Amino acid sequence: MASFTYIIRVLPQYVLPQHTLSHLVFRLARLEYGPLKNFLIRAFIYIYNVDMSSAGKPDPADYRHFNDFFTRDLKPQSRPLTMETGTILCPVDGTVSQIGDIDNDMILQAKGHEYSLKQLLGGHDHLVRQFSGGKFACLYLSPKDYHRIHMPVTGRLKQLIHVPGRLFAVNTHTTRVVEHLFARNERVISIFETEIGPMAMIMVGAIFVGSMETVWAGQITPCEKRNITSINYDKEVIRLQQGAEMGRFNMGSTVILLFCKDSMAWHQTMVAGRKLLMGEPLGLMGVEAGRPESSEFGVRVKTVRGQD
Repeated sequence: MASFTYIIRVLPQYVLPQHTLSHLVFRLARLEYGPLKNFLIRAFIYIYNVDMSSAGKPDPADYRHFNDFFTRDLKPQSRPLTMETGTILCPVDGTVSQIGDIDNDMILQAKGHEYSLKQLLGGHDHLVRQFSGGKFACLYLSPKDYHRIHMPVTGRLKQLIHVPGRLFAVNTHTTRVVEHLFARNERVISIFETEIGPMAMIMVGAIFVGSMETVWAGQITPCEKRNITSINYDKEVIRLQQGAEMGRFNMGSTVILLFCKDSMAWHQTMVAGRKLLMGEPLGLMGVEAGRPESSEFGVRVKTVRGQD
């Protein structure tokens, strides 16, 4: 049970205008007025002790606006990819919040709190059936982390789902207080077919973190639509190579990975609280079954390797 202190800290979030505040931060983060954006960037670096030595542009003044800094790229080779055969890569710089097995269709959020696949996946029953009994990992990105998201394995995009929702914070306090947190917050769900079967990459929004984008669709949130939308990718085939950028948070939050049953295993050192860098080993493929080459899937093939 969450402590009284945690509950008191979280209660204001229930009444705050979460989307309005996030929209204001969205606009502020894109102001190009030099003195203001430089002040915001330098203050952020100081407060969060951001390591700029690996940034593609180490000088804060070189960024067009705050969001340009927040979604900064890195110097080549600053995140070397683990290339051993059968390795599943960590897609982000972040901390393992929870990791393990999906118990039928239930996922652990925090001690004493669970949420269902059906809630998380926006009610899409065919996806619930695919991932029931499989594996999950919840990876938290802190404000100072690198905020681009990369592919754990090579995959072909099958479906993109946007699920509107709340924008609670996703820190330790809220995960222990807010029921079904990750199934309540706004999220963007990308379903990929991989050599080990279906994989879901779920970008979860949070307060002040309401903007998410992918390399193939661009900015998805914020948007006017407040109903669940889904796009199937049947004609134009989009394949992303292992390690390629697949999306980014305009401000940071959480990524949830889902794999189907008997397709993989998490690395034995993966426990809640472990800090990881993008490209480090996260798990091992459980099968070596190959899939047909992407040229067989449609009239047009696009291999996406990332964006600057």
